[in-house]
Parts: sequence; C-alpha cells; structure tokens
Amino acid sequence: MTDAEILCDIRQHVAIITLNRPAALNALSLGMLVELRARLRRCAEDSDVHAVLLRGAGDKAFCAGGDIRALYRSFKESGSLHRAFFVAEYTLDYLLYSYPKPYVVLLDGIAMGGGMGLAQGSTLRIAGERTRMAMPEVSIGLFPDVGASYFLSRLRGSLGTYLALTGVQLHGADAVYAGLADVYLAPAAIAALPDDLAALDWPDDRGAWHEVVRRLLDGRSLAPERIPASPGQTSLSMLQPAIDAHFSHSSVSAVLDSLDGENRADLAPWGRRTAALIRSRSPTLLSVTLQQLARGKSLDLAGCFRMELGMVQQCFEQGDFIEGVRALLIDKDNAPHWAPARLEDVTEESVRAFFQNRWGGAQHPLDNIESESLTAGDRS
Repeated sequence: MTDAEILCDIRQHVAIITLNRPAALNALSLGMLVELRARLRRCAEDSDVHAVLLRGAGDKAFCAGGDIRALYRSFKESGSLHRAFFVAEYTLDYLLYSYPKPYVVLLDGIAMGGGMGLAQGSTLRIAGERTRMAMPEVSIGLFPDVGASYFLSRLRGSLGTYLALTGVQLHGADAVYAGLADVYLAPAAIAALPDDLAALDWPDDRGAWHEVVRRLLDGRSLAPERIPASPGQTSLSMLQPAIDAHFSHSSVSAVLDSLDGENRADLAPWGRRTAALIRSRSPTLLSVTLQQLARGKSLDLAGCFRMELGMVQQCFEQGDFIEGVRALLIDKDNAPHWAPARLEDVTEESVRAFFQNRWGGAQHPLDNIESESLTAGDRS
C-alpha cells in the first residue's frame, strides 16, 4: 500500500481519486487539500478525463473532516497551519461547485465536516448503507463551515438549522431526503461503480457527459420507498413538521423553549433528547451558528466562504474551539468548559465579533476566490 495520501487512477476516461488516510478516517491534511486541488484542476484540463469519482480508502469513512488535532497543535505552538488550512480548504471547496466535468462523490461511510465540503459541490452525491453524514462542529465549539452557510441555509424548512444546532448524524435515506445526497446505491452497485463508470459509452459532445453519468446512477439507485430504514430512528420525513415548528425560531433560547414544550406522546422523547443535545454544545457557538445561517441565506457562495473564514479565525481566539478539541479529542474527558457556560450569558457583542471584518484595510485572503471558478460548468 502506498503512503501517498491522495491516489489517482485513470480508467477508460474516468479519474478515480481516493483519499488515502484510512487509519485517520481520511481526515484532511493541508497537503491533501493542496494535492487534491492540483489533481482536480489537471483532470479538468485533461481531454482524456471525462469524469471524476472521489472516494475514501477503507470501509469506514469517505472523510471525517479536517485534521483537527493538527490544527489544535498549530495554534498551541503558535504555528501558521491553522490559518493556511482553512484558506486552502475553502478555495478547493468553492472550485468544486463549478467543476466542468461530471464530479461524483461516494459517501458510503462517515462524511462529516470537511468531507461534506468536498461533497456538496458535486454533480452527483452517492449515499449507501454505511453513510453517516453530519455537520457536528458545534460539539467541539466550532460552527458548520466548508460552505454550510450556503448549503444548510438552503435546505427545506428548518432542516439546516436542526442539523447545524444538533450535529445529528444522517443515514443514507435521510441524506437523500434532506437533499444532501442525490442517489442511494445498494452495496453491490457501489462495489461495481468504478467498473460501471469505466464502461460508459462517452459521446463526443462533452456537454452530454453529465447526463450520461446521471442516467447510469439513476438506473442503479434505489427508489426512496425501497431504501432501508435506519433501525431505531425516526425518519427525517416524519420529523419534518416538528423540526419546522421547533427550529424556526430566531434565538436558541426560543428553540429550546419550544422543544421543552413538546408534549405529543410520539414526539416528546425526541424533543427531550434533542434539547439535551443542544444544551451540551457551546452556548456561544450555538448563537453564532444560528446567526450564520440567517446571514448565509442572503449571501452568494463566495460571500459565504469569505464570512466563514473570518468566523473560524475568531473561533481560535474566542477559545471554545480549542477547549472543545481538548475535551473531546485530546484529553477525551468529554467535559468541555465553555466560556460562558450558560446560554443566557452569551452577549450580542460576543456574537457580532464573529462577523466583523478581521482584515481592516488589508486584502481579505478570499477576495479573489471567484477566480477559482471553472466557469465552463458553473453550477453555483
């Protein structure tokens, strides 16, 4: 097995790119981001490549996110990685929304945080029986980034707010229902996917390549009513009315009050569990996240990434992110000491600090992010 963290194999006009850190659940390093961007740009320009399939090595994860431990160490050691990483990540994620060739992402495994950033600009996002999808950043004192200001704020009803404030995991059926995956493939269809893509008859008209891939995957996908349900879980479609009712409020306190008041026999246990989950998160970042999604609704994709870059730098300075990583990933005592510890002690001023211009008269690092657009297929 090669030590390379990004693998690329071109088979019959299909570039199969693999995130190759299975022991780390394919968590993204800065080097992986740089290499992946370069690979994808080369594939976009290579006339012999007609489509790209991105997948994760191993049987557990597509991508569990960024290498948070490395970012933690960088900050603690006064390094620069925690600044360079997010500029590279957001630049890559933005590029994907305009990829000019079919760009297919296989999400059969853990797909969280940075993994979602690689997926949501995809032409086709594939879920399977092992899919475990989430934006769980609030659990470590961060906020849903990698463009979540854009893609979560545009989900139906209040689903985006629900997923952002709770960080709950979605299985394959719910990922498709939510609009965060496009098709669901059974295990046999997933195993055959590289060969099926390589066997496609590609027309000379490159404008038709997306439709060729879509027809293949639509023909292999399971209809919603045939997707296996997750044992012990209520489907998102069943919860949607309750989610819309409870998560449409304009403050986290109002959301919690609404959940606490849920007294319908079939929903009261869910309401209690959901409220308890939210109360375990950083009070400051809960409030910030709610404001983030409200702002994201009116921003374009580039504006969302620019906003998030300022927010993430404030996260390092505010302190809850570092404390959350310490508690959940470093010391693993699962007892973060949030500052402040109570939601009622979060001030409007402390929330506004996450959205202020941090660069003053200097150029924003993502001022020219639009230049990353591969405009031949811009889907943003």
